[in-house]
Amino acid sequence: MRQTILAQRYAKALFSLGKETNKNENYRDALGAIAELYKEESIENALINPLYPLDVRQKVMAKIAKSAKADTILTKFLNLLVEKKRADILPDIAHEMRVMVDKEQNISHGSVVSAIELDDTLKEKIQRALEKITGNKVTLEASVDPSIIGGVIAKVGDLVLDGSIKTQLNGLKESIKGRE
Repeated sequence: MRQTILAQRYAKALFSLGKETNKNENYRDALGAIAELYKEESIENALINPLYPLDVRQKVMAKIAKSAKADTILTKFLNLLVEKKRADILPDIAHEMRVMVDKEQNISHGSVVSAIELDDTLKEKIQRALEKITGNKVTLEASVDPSIIGGVIAKVGDLVLDGSIKTQLNGLKESIKGRE
């Protein structure tokens, strides 16, 4: 919980700076790319391990910032994370930054689960329907779960539209039980 609050604070500070300079999208993308590097354990270790001297960790972060094409403000921000021993929460900061930028641009992220692979036309129809319902631009991630038997389950934020046959069968089963 504490990490999330810290990540939100750092992201909010960077978001404010990015808003002044119209670079929030750049910051979001750069932080996302750097967060992807954290999946490689050696890179994360080089940035957060206190056995490495501070100047070495700063040099590593400077090279990462340069490879991510970070501007001066973002480079200083990343350096500050290393100085304050907060480099470990960079993936959380990247997530919070994405959430803030998406909220500003009225973008929602959702998922659609189906029993079989959906073709692009059907995905677009579902996306447009969800955009109409939410009033936001929706980016969908599709997945397959054969256990739902048929239909789809669409989720955007707190909104869940469950049109799966599995749920309908469970509802029918409960209604039959209620009549006994």
